[in-house]
Amino acid sequence: MPAELAYPDLIRALGSDVDARFKEHDLYASSGPPADWGLGTEVESIRRFADDAGFGRFHLVGYSGGGAIAIAFCVTYPERLASLALNEPAWTGNEGLSEDERKLWHEYERIAALPPEQMMAEFVRTQLAPGVEPPPRPDGPPPPWMVTRPAGIDAFTRAFGSFPLDIEGLRTFDRPVLYTFGGKSNPVQFELPAERLGRIFPDFAVEVFEERHHFDPAHRAEPERYARSLRRLWDRAAAAREG
Repeated sequence: MPAELAYPDLIRALGSDVDARFKEHDLYASSGPPADWGLGTEVESIRRFADDAGFGRFHLVGYSGGGAIAIAFCVTYPERLASLALNEPAWTGNEGLSEDERKLWHEYERIAALPPEQMMAEFVRTQLAPGVEPPPRPDGPPPPWMVTRPAGIDAFTRAFGSFPLDIEGLRTFDRPVLYTFGGKSNPVQFELPAERLGRIFPDFAVEVFEERHHFDPAHRAEPERYARSLRRLWDRAAAAREG
């Protein structure tokens, strides 16, 4: 979902004292993924966006593919971040994966090769915990932005396999990290990475939104609660600076 549709409620919940900016992915700036697009493209785009906003060190929040971009930004420009919030990140690196995680990524590679209509249905199914029903399809034609998502998912899947995420670099990131996921989301996709990242980041906290899943995420379904979670994270970051 475009950021301009996904984040207004969260920005309102954060309050007027927070200078919150949402950013669309460059991946979706045109009708199809640029030929040279990769996670590094988005990392550099965030850097320029922050520079233009006058942000020196800032708090970065990323959901799904944005969460994958956020962790890539963290390892590339750690000095720019006051904190990192990962909300059901689509990818958290290729090292140290469990057998279940490796099987899941093989499944995503299979899904990415399907025709668009089949691909999206399978993609949705795979993001959910066993027994959780997928959200009902809305009536009428899909919104125009949805047309670009199958190719975008394929581009993300390929980019995850080629980005050199420096795990040792993450171990040295001394700012607080918050990882959130839904209790109805696929635990292999989101819970196991939380356990793995908890052994990597020095200052790492996890919060589970029990009634949420990947297509009913915390920032949209419970913006007030998620805003409180972010403020607690930012308070930890302020305390770390003062310490």
